[in-house]
Amino acid sequence: MGKIVLFYVFTPLADPEAIRLWQRALCEANGLRGRILVSPHGINVTVGGEIRAVKRYVRATKEYRAFAGADIKWSDGSAEDFPKLSVRARDEIVTFGVPDEIVVDADGVRDGGTALSPEEVNELVRQRPDAVFFDGRNAIEAEIGRFAGAVVTPAKTTRDFVGLLDSGEYDHLKGRPVITYCTGGVRCEVLSALMRNRGFGEVYQLDGGIARYGERFGDGGLWEGAMYVFDRRMSVSFSDRSKRIGRCAQCGTPTSNVANLPEPRDRELAVLCEDCAS
Repeated sequence: MGKIVLFYVFTPLADPEAIRLWQRALCEANGLRGRILVSPHGINVTVGGEIRAVKRYVRATKEYRAFAGADIKWSDGSAEDFPKLSVRARDEIVTFGVPDEIVVDADGVRDGGTALSPEEVNELVRQRPDAVFFDGRNAIEAEIGRFAGAVVTPAKTTRDFVGLLDSGEYDHLKGRPVITYCTGGVRCEVLSALMRNRGFGEVYQLDGGIARYGERFGDGGLWEGAMYVFDRRMSVSFSDRSKRIGRCAQCGTPTSNVANLPEPRDRELAVLCEDCAS
């Protein structure tokens, strides 16, 4: 039986390369695969393997004081859902392209949005009809699942968000409560700070992201569709009642399936039903 874990920690790291080497050795010792990014801002992890091995990895990682409070999200999967183990040190653990704009201390990202639990998000939406969800993911991810009425940008990569915010395209939201969200919460830690730096006055972030919201409410809340994930599963649903809001780019059939396009565009993704993808 296998499991995949997803977590991040924003905390100052004086020697990211040393953390990278330690994390690689820890994953290799436990037969894990996945992706880990380490930077002076912290760590971002998605790895999978046999359940006991994953538990050993999590225990060892949390023994490091800076990572002791990591919020771990668990899902079904295995090492086979990843092609390899990749552990890298970079300037950012989420590549918005503005490492010098983000300030991190022992409490996380400074001046970010107010973190809300899934229950608090629902309550805010109930009390404030003018509240708006702002999708912090790439556009392809939102095609198969998103919060009802969410603002979805045309971003193809995370780097696109700074330019989109600076363009003024979303300035009309500056007087409204804005709830940012993403898969596990890491992108919104940064995005909400970037929005506040640009004059968005009332910014919130869904704590734990879509993954935590789905754990709490399944398909009985404000979320619609499937959640895109960055491994061979491509998407996960929170119940057997999940809506298929995506449309196959070839035939228009409702689907939650995402696949790579054929060569030579095989590094690009599209929403394709299983028949068209095959």
